[in-house]
Amino acid sequence: LKTKYMVKKRDHLNKLLINWPKGVVAVQQWFTKRGISRQLAAKYCHSGWIKRIGQGGYIRTGDVLALTGAVYALQVQLGFEAHAGGKTALDLQGYGHFLPMKNMPEFHLFGRPGRRLPSWFLGAKWESKVRYHMLRLFPGKPEAGLEEISLGGYSIKISSPERAALEMAELVPKEQSFEGAALLLEGLTTLRPAQVQELLMTCRSIKAKRLFLFLAEKCGHAWVNKLDISKVRLGSGKRLIVRGGRLDKKYQITVPSEISREVP
Repeated sequence: LKTKYMVKKRDHLNKLLINWPKGVVAVQQWFTKRGISRQLAAKYCHSGWIKRIGQGGYIRTGDVLALTGAVYALQVQLGFEAHAGGKTALDLQGYGHFLPMKNMPEFHLFGRPGRRLPSWFLGAKWESKVRYHMLRLFPGKPEAGLEEISLGGYSIKISSPERAALEMAELVPKEQSFEGAALLLEGLTTLRPAQVQELLMTCRSIKAKRLFLFLAEKCGHAWVNKLDISKVRLGSGKRLIVRGGRLDKKYQITVPSEISREVP
């Protein structure tokens, strides 16, 4: 009987490791669906096969704890509505100044308002500082502009460059510097006008849309000329973005005084 139990336990472990992508966090709910109870998971930890990271989270022994592997667990194992966005999504797609997941000082994660991250995620020590934003920028189409990126043995949902640029504009100036946003947007020469148009028409943030359009025009990107701004709701009144700046008359936003309005 003891031998049969050991064989069954080993079979459970083998199946687990086969279906568990390397670098990915596993949560207890995912274990339970595969017949692995909390008690059995605790035995695997004691045997050195897996390691616990906080309450209800695990990694393979020897795996590097990576944020993208945790995002996979949130999205796929828990059905948690969260994605890498803003500057982080641009960095992951090669638009930023950092190689994907290398020396990234901050990781911008976007989730639904009121949906807090699990305790295992909050308690883990990550390689980057996590900035979690609970925003509803696209209430009518929450999945608009989300794409999958392959990271070797697994894939996660992140913002397309078009959506990431609008998310980044929303975070200026508290979570994202004006200068940094301007520099990153300058490199977005190949945005898809149709997707930009859809996101502008869906986005609920007046400030994000105005700042995005201001920077895009200042950069002189060709795709801007293919947008129909008349269909974009830009609201009324002024929006204070930078204190002590100057008012841009077209978009009624305050920008740094040294930023010129001349469009190339």
